[in-house]
Amino acid sequence: MIEDIFKKVKKRMADTPVTESLSVVKIPKNLWFKCPRCQNEIFQEEYIANMKVCPKCGYHSRITVVERLEYTIDEGSFVEFDSSMSSLNPINFPNYEEKIAKLNQQTGLKEAVVTGECTINGERTVIGIMDSNFMMASMGSVVGEKITRAFEHATANNLPIILFTASGGARMQEGIVSLMQMAKTSGAAARHSDAGNLYITVLTDPTTGGVTASFASLGDIIIAEPKVLVGFAGRRVIEDTIKQRLPDEFQSAEFMLEHGFVDMIITRRNMKDVLYKLLKSTKGSLSALKSEIKSCRVNNSVDKTIEKQQKSNISAWERIEIIKNKNRPTLKDYIPMIFDEYFEMHGDRLFADDCAITGGIASFKGQPVTVVGMVKGKNLEENKKSNFAMPNPEGYRKALRLMKQAEKFNRPIICFVDTPGANCSIEAEERGQGEAIARNIFEMMRLKTPVITIVLGEAGSGGALALAVCDELAMLENSIYSVISPRGFASILWKDTSREKEAAELLKMTANDLVDLHVADHIIPEPIGGAHLNPQLAAETIFTYIDVALCRLKNLNTNELLNNRYKKFRKIGVFEENLEEHSIDNI
Repeated sequence: MIEDIFKKVKKRMADTPVTESLSVVKIPKNLWFKCPRCQNEIFQEEYIANMKVCPKCGYHSRITVVERLEYTIDEGSFVEFDSSMSSLNPINFPNYEEKIAKLNQQTGLKEAVVTGECTINGERTVIGIMDSNFMMASMGSVVGEKITRAFEHATANNLPIILFTASGGARMQEGIVSLMQMAKTSGAAARHSDAGNLYITVLTDPTTGGVTASFASLGDIIIAEPKVLVGFAGRRVIEDTIKQRLPDEFQSAEFMLEHGFVDMIITRRNMKDVLYKLLKSTKGSLSALKSEIKSCRVNNSVDKTIEKQQKSNISAWERIEIIKNKNRPTLKDYIPMIFDEYFEMHGDRLFADDCAITGGIASFKGQPVTVVGMVKGKNLEENKKSNFAMPNPEGYRKALRLMKQAEKFNRPIICFVDTPGANCSIEAEERGQGEAIARNIFEMMRLKTPVITIVLGEAGSGGALALAVCDELAMLENSIYSVISPRGFASILWKDTSREKEAAELLKMTANDLVDLHVADHIIPEPIGGAHLNPQLAAETIFTYIDVALCRLKNLNTNELLNNRYKKFRKIGVFEENLEEHSIDNI
């Protein structure tokens, strides 16, 4: 199709008479495209070749269903659903039938959405595309029905579904019948989700009203094109209500990303490749991992280091000094060294995207896993952005959302802990810091997929535990894990912060101490002097541990996994009682 457009443009140019006098040259119509955002003029040919994206400011123009299919799916793979379905007039709205008929002629569409099945780089999926050229892609009976049937087809055939949304919301000409489509489509999305299938939403310009407040916001993964308009109430309605002008970036994709409602912003040029990789990430993750059991190396070297490490004479305070080194690798350093690919997801779907925690889908030895962890910075600017790796409630809620997604798609979860503790602030308390941590602990205890946690540096109190309820807890050799910081301990118990070194020894917070107390399961050796002296070697030892740990865990069925996890924590504690011996082996 794009080639045909090129030919038409070139033909127009060839057919245009050119004279020697530039003043009388006739410029062919539609030779230029004027970007509505930056006002620059671009050759139509260049604009079309760039998928109707302005090459100067990145403005993503609204495009048709045909163009979206051309840019996104494999050629010749699309099979349309319900192509004959057309609208009626449920509330006898004046001239509604005539308006629909006129739009049929103008757009070549029967209605505002086209649905069907296709492949993307060979991956089979159901797809739905809304076209704003048809009544601003408002949702009436036909749109609601076609979207619902697309979900039902995907559910019946265990297929993922991708919906490109572009809508002004509910269709007022169909009254309350239109409103009910929000419930119908959401119910179909829920059944599709309950069956364990992937749903990806791609928000395009504009996505508003009842579509935003129903199926558009329910994707397992929510993607947006850059700068698109996304919101519930219209800008004019909000400004009239609050009697003030809204900021320019309000209700943009970037605004939604910052406030936790979008996972990622992807350009049109990269959309097909990202969708393909996300489709691949949910195909039999754990079963595929289990099929690789014969390739797992039987390697007990990590386990055998524990006895050796316990004989180390390095003090707790010396280890603290090592992990405080400004060059110590952070999670952002380790991810590209350990995982083949990483798609970062954003937001808790409630309030914001907390930069203190990163999370997303990664590839480990070719198998999809979910990675969640605290993010420390290397300088003041980076640490300010991540709040010095002290998560807010929205950070923990983002982590839990991604872990529940991993459970749905049978992806193993790998958590990385490196935090002085949860954020202590008025705002964090107002948004429910305690509840967020408690909810993570509660839900992680019953996740039906393997969970591994690795302590990279410091693990402070409940803020660390919220990512450390796991099947196996491993600690880097110099890492620490404690109920409170040595300074906090000295201040509270002794009212003397100068005794923090003494407190560090007393708290029994090193990896060796945690193994002795049966809290940590494994110690991952570091290069002599600390991970900062050879980050690549440190990453290799972490990789080896993850490889071996997944081999241990993937053979367990769900009941064994959950029972072992419960017993791991159930056994922790030291006490004496005179009652008859109580065994937890029967639990």
